[in-house]
Amino acid sequence: MSLLFIFDMDDVLYDYDWRLRMSAMTEITGLPLDELRRRWWHNDGEWAAEAGGFASAADYLSAFEKAIGMPVDETQFVEARAGAMTVWPESLAAVRRASELGTITLLTNNGPLVSKHLRAIAPELVELFGDHLFTSSDYGARKPDPVVFERVLAAYDATPENAFFADDMRVNVEGAAGLGITTYHFGTPQGLHAAIEEFAAARA
Repeated sequence: MSLLFIFDMDDVLYDYDWRLRMSAMTEITGLPLDELRRRWWHNDGEWAAEAGGFASAADYLSAFEKAIGMPVDETQFVEARAGAMTVWPESLAAVRRASELGTITLLTNNGPLVSKHLRAIAPELVELFGDHLFTSSDYGARKPDPVVFERVLAAYDATPENAFFADDMRVNVEGAAGLGITTYHFGTPQGLHAAIEEFAAARA
């Protein structure tokens, strides 16, 4: 029996300040937050990208530039994303423990441009996760759609009964739980560690 541990990234492994990122994007584009939201951060823009709506990072960047009406430097985009993140070492310690108990993988709602640069955006995860760093766009569906969890399970040949998922958003946790996956609605790193141990012990 092999256990699969699926982890969200933002506000589980890192403190993610979305408004700080948007402030950086305002500096890059000259557009205020409300205008950035109107032009891109909505169902047909960023959320569609997270669900696999753009085939590549280049397609994503092209659509983004068209939406906001100006060229955007890819490096600046990536730096704005990375600059809004602060790692939580205690959460990484919990992930390391999970790696001793089974297979670990990342599932974060992000588009293909973040996917392309994920190792640079979240360098602390590279040693832990290795080649198991994925965004929702890699699976062609975004949380909380049950489809994305089904595709993760299929990719790892795992059953819901032997899978664990941690996320800070209740709606995402509910999406996974609906398939029979054991879930932890993230509160603290200590709580995450305890949930991992409880899940593994119940399957020992």
